[in-house]
Amino acid sequence: MDVHLVTGATGLLGSHLVEQLVKRGERVRALVRPGADARLLSHLGVEIVWGDLTRPETLPAACRRVKVVYHAAGKVGDWGTWDEFYRHTIQGTLHLVQACVHHRVPRFIHISSTSAYGHPRPNGRAITEDWPLGRTYWVWDYYTRAKILAEHIVWQAHRQGQLGVTVIRPSWLYGPYDRTSIHRLARSLRLGLVFLIGRGNNRINSVYAGNVAEACLLAADNPRALGQAYNITNDGRPLTQREYLAGFARELGYPEPWRRIPYSLAFAFAYGLEAAFRLWQIRRPPFVTRYAVWLLGRDLVYSTRKAQEELGWQPSVSFEEGVRRTVAWYRQHAQG
Repeated sequence: MDVHLVTGATGLLGSHLVEQLVKRGERVRALVRPGADARLLSHLGVEIVWGDLTRPETLPAACRRVKVVYHAAGKVGDWGTWDEFYRHTIQGTLHLVQACVHHRVPRFIHISSTSAYGHPRPNGRAITEDWPLGRTYWVWDYYTRAKILAEHIVWQAHRQGQLGVTVIRPSWLYGPYDRTSIHRLARSLRLGLVFLIGRGNNRINSVYAGNVAEACLLAADNPRALGQAYNITNDGRPLTQREYLAGFARELGYPEPWRRIPYSLAFAFAYGLEAAFRLWQIRRPPFVTRYAVWLLGRDLVYSTRKAQEELGWQPSVSFEEGVRRTVAWYRQHAQG
């Protein structure tokens, strides 16, 4: 029983998990949905099991003889129907937990999100892991609701003694293998469509995906992490919205954003766009969503002290280096 199973292995965090496990010499198995691009996994020599979390009959082959599961799969992004989030994030997690319990998998590293705390109002103090989950979320806030409910599923299995669970709650991820956010950001910066929300000096929470993968591996190796949750955010220092956008703009060779829009106006505009898209049943995401405005314009801090003290986690990649790696990967893989 020495296999490490990664779900969502073709995604942003999953790809970094696979890379680091392979580098450590572990035997890695990836659960991959049919039709997904698995070229990186094949190049790394990973065992690929074709399956789908929404189809529980495909999971036994993935879960046999597994030592640790890193569950990084789910509905990506903040736009979609409730049915999509329910099937892929909530029901998919339930199916995986059931398969792991059946095959007696001892360790389950569940990748949640700091969004599972909902949208608390800034009060000047850092949000720690004992903050209650999801007391505040918005209408159509399907990503947040799904993350909250998926966590409840894994915690229930742990409380019942069926599964050894650790929950990792990363903030906004960036890094190589990002096939969504960096493309939109680069295009918007090139077209001059990026505005500072508010004054731009608010603290944002963003973290390099490789640093999150390191935290996951530390948690899997540490018995103290059983039954614990850990915030994983920021790359060694506080980061403002202005610094974040300027860092990517400089590396991409585009002008730094300077125009401002009040947070309340940006949020109301995004709300109106969402309402129109929902009314007209447009499947593609609007140009801007409330969640995107909140990510950039909020002023919240999530404490990582627990991960540092209990896991020994220290981000090995700085924000500046993470941006360089992300943009280099984007330039190599950009499609127009």
